[in-house]
Parts: sequence; C-alpha cells; structure tokens
Amino acid sequence: MSTQAFRGRLLDFQDDPATAPSGRAHRYIEDGLLVVEDGLVAEAGATAELRKRHGSDLEIVDHRPHLLLPGFIDAHIHLPQTRVIASYGAQLLDWLDKYTFIEEARFADPAHAAHAAAFFLDELLRCGTTTAAVFGSVHRTSIEALFGESARRNTRMIAGKVLMDRNAPEELRDSAEAGARDTAALIDQWHGKGRQLYAITPRFAITSSEAQLEAAGDLLAAHPSCYLQTHLAENRLEIDTVAALFTWAKDYTDVYDRYGLLGRNSLFGHCIHLEERELQRLHESGSVAVHCPTSNLFIGSGLFDLARLSAAPRPLRIAIATDVGGGTSYSMLRTLAESYKVLQLQGQNLPALDGFYQITLGNARALGLEGTIGSFVPGAEADFVVLDSASTPASAHRMETVEGLEEELFVLMTLGDERAVRATYVMGECQHAQAARLTA
Repeated sequence: MSTQAFRGRLLDFQDDPATAPSGRAHRYIEDGLLVVEDGLVAEAGATAELRKRHGSDLEIVDHRPHLLLPGFIDAHIHLPQTRVIASYGAQLLDWLDKYTFIEEARFADPAHAAHAAAFFLDELLRCGTTTAAVFGSVHRTSIEALFGESARRNTRMIAGKVLMDRNAPEELRDSAEAGARDTAALIDQWHGKGRQLYAITPRFAITSSEAQLEAAGDLLAAHPSCYLQTHLAENRLEIDTVAALFTWAKDYTDVYDRYGLLGRNSLFGHCIHLEERELQRLHESGSVAVHCPTSNLFIGSGLFDLARLSAAPRPLRIAIATDVGGGTSYSMLRTLAESYKVLQLQGQNLPALDGFYQITLGNARALGLEGTIGSFVPGAEADFVVLDSASTPASAHRMETVEGLEEELFVLMTLGDERAVRATYVMGECQHAQAARLTA
C-alpha cells in the first residue's frame, strides 16, 4: 500500500453554506495533513495529531502556506470548441453556424481529435479542474480520444458523442440509428471502466429529430447509470425555433420530457429562460440546471436567475460550468467571478464559501458523485488542487489587507485564475505543477 501525506491549509465542505447552520458547512484546518493511500483519501486532520499517529516514516509533501482543496469540477464544457473560444460577434445560432460547426467537422480525423484531447486535459489540469462533463463532436473518434487520454492520466471524466441528425452541415449529421449504435458501443467500451463515465448527449432539440430523441431516451432507460447532457432555454431564438419544430410541445422542457430525458442524472446547460411549468417539472424529476456565466455573457444569452431557480417550493438542483468555447475561460475561478457579476446585476449575491462549495462538493452532488469526488472524506478519490492566494502582484498586494478565510477566498474567486493553481493532483499523483514540490 502506497501512503503519502500533503501538508497545507486544508479546506473542504460537508454541506451547502447557503442552507447549513453557520460554520457547519465547511472544514478548515490551518495546518493540516491530507493522508492518501493508493490514490484515495485515508484521512484529513491537524498535522500535529496525524504525525503523532503515523510516526516519522510518513512521507510529507509540504505545500505551506497554500490552500489545499478538492479538485474543481466543471459540469458543462465542449472538447471540440477549444479553437472556437474568443470568436467575435455572434449570438447562439449564428455562432454555431459561423464558428462551431466548422471546427467540429475536423474531429472526424483521429489525429486531430487526439491532439485536441491532450491539449484539453492539459488546460483543465492547469486550471485545477480534475473532473468535467464533456460534449464531444458527432464523431466517435472525439470521445474515443478523450476517454483514451483521460484513462492514461487517470482523471475522472463524464463525456459523450453528440447526437445530431438534422439542422447541421451534412458532415456533422448522424442518423437516429447510427447515433444510437455508436453511443451504445461507446457505453460498452468506456462507461464505468476505470474512472470514465458516459453521458448520452443529444446536442439540443433543434439538431435532433423526434426519432433521435426517442432513441436517446431508450438508451438512457437501458443504461440508467449513464448521464444525459444537453442544452435547454439558452437563447430566445433557440426557444422559438424549438417551438416551431415541436408544435405539440407545451414548452422546451416538454420536448425532453416526452422522451424520458429528465431525471437525476440529467444535466441541462443554461436554463435561463424557463417558464414556471418547466421549473416544476425539472424540480419533480430531480434534473440539474447548469449555470454557464461566462458563456451567457459572451454570447449575449441572458442572466441565470439563481434565486428564482433555487426558490421553494420547487428548488432545482444547480451546477456551474465554464461552457468553453462559448465560455471565455477554462478556469472555475474565473467562472465564479463572472457568476458573482451575473447575480449582482439581479440584486443577488455569491458569498465566497458558496462559490467554492459549488465548484467542489456542490458540483459533485449535482453529478451524483458525493463521497467519490469533491471532498476529503475517507475513501474519496484524492483529486485536489493547491491554491496560491498571492499568485500575481495584484493579488499579493490585495492579500496584505485580507483578514480571514472568507475574505481570502473572495480575493481568489475575484482575481484568481490558472496562475493561482500551484499544483493539481489526480488520485494523489501530481499532474500539473508550477514549481518544484517540497518535501519535509
């Protein structure tokens, strides 16, 4: 059995700070030790206590004075859009036609897909992200490349080949039958193998026929441990187009509901323009609304109303995500900064503890992976990130006046980005480091 320990200021969450009694949502240990055995968390606690218990033979990697948190989790991101990020001047449907579909066609080439997958995971790890829910292209090669690279690095990824049989260029269309066949083969090949998990992935209702959505529902029924990921109510023109394509539907959500695509493993990106009936159905089904703030601002889609979507008596389960390439940064820290601004524009707020809960345990809960990732509970997979709150001259200058953990976290989520990530660990192994590791 391989045992290591990592020293620093430990922070993780046991509950949602927005609803838990004061002080009971998080655990902060000023001088803490995270003990890892064979890639899993064995225990986390005060350094003095654990060193006494384990003796002097314990190998310690010393990251003081930095913070150690569970690895960040991104609940919605697109592998084929790494070269679409920062594309000028279009809203959603034009943006897809003008930029996205052209780039996604290149993923028919396995060499291109492999190169993109390696870059993609490099960038996530550089930003401290250790798990993501990922859209591929319509090609099997895109997801084979991603899962293959993820398996090599031992990261936990949730991903799926996009299903798309209409309203897209011919080279990006499958058929209901071919899409279902390829998806079933990928599920058999990858789902639950190592740390890889599969998401059945109709892009959105506009690009899937009723036959394809029905096939997606059949796949989900046959493989209930898989995820379902798609887009919902991102853009007003999108909603109008869905209404014209599915004239029988009560609303956009009803389209997915008809085919059995709502549920606790269902991730719906954006959810900006929802009617009350839709909120009720999403609540009843336990479906997840995924907030993508940088994308919503950049493409001009609208503002995610967290208070409305979280309100009793029909609160939705919420996750947060970068949505690269509509989103403008791979960093979950930058994503929190933009979420704060989106909420401020609506008279709402995002306390720092709430934000860091969301990108760790909160997103783990939304993905049904609580106890597996997102915290330092014993038995959890030891994915974690080392954060430097004074990583730039501006943040170091600001930190000179900071008092207390919550203020420090707010500086991190406002000024922080990938430069704040000193190291990223996957199952206890360093997969990204800015500087040499120190041992004591």
